[in-house]
Amino acid sequence: MLTAFTAGLLLITISELGDKTFCIAMLLAMRHSRRLVFLGVVAALAAMTILSVLVGQMLALLPRTYIHHAEVILFIGFGLKLLYDGHHMPAHPACEDVTEAQDTIAQSTLTPTKFGADYGIVLQAFALTFVAEWGDRTQFATIALAASNNVWGVTLGAILGHTVCAAIAVIGGRLIAGRLSERLVTRLGGLLFILFGIVAAIEGGV
Repeated sequence: MLTAFTAGLLLITISELGDKTFCIAMLLAMRHSRRLVFLGVVAALAAMTILSVLVGQMLALLPRTYIHHAEVILFIGFGLKLLYDGHHMPAHPACEDVTEAQDTIAQSTLTPTKFGADYGIVLQAFALTFVAEWGDRTQFATIALAASNNVWGVTLGAILGHTVCAAIAVIGGRLIAGRLSERLVTRLGGLLFILFGIVAAIEGGV
């Protein structure tokens, strides 16, 4: 369980720093109550984690050989893609998705005034985060981890990783984003994915 927890925590924390959901949380926290934005963002990420874990558990019904091969290919493939992106990325501060996040918020039809101030803020943060996280590489990473590791460890580790990133985003996202190198974060994420891919290959005898 500890291994699964650590894997989920590290993969999610490194991968989520500076991505679109991080920027959405940061921007919403600059406009509304940080506490309410944090609640909505974490609820969405926790829901997405649980959904991904359930999908992973369904895939776990497949032959173990297929699961291990798919896990290795997924992790190493994501890792190589991130290293490639990091190599060709200008050394700008993290959170280059901020423009896309701004557009997403501006185009959203869910506004706090429609549902009452507090509830509306939480709902907007939840909906925007959930949609932005759908199909993200961390979702597939969570599915892969849950398919071949302790389900409780993966779930708790991933949720904690999301919670840490959400807290950083709403408390000091602008300051943190201005000091972190997106290139460095992307490369670290790539190395981490490859590392877990190698570990999966060794454990599965691939």
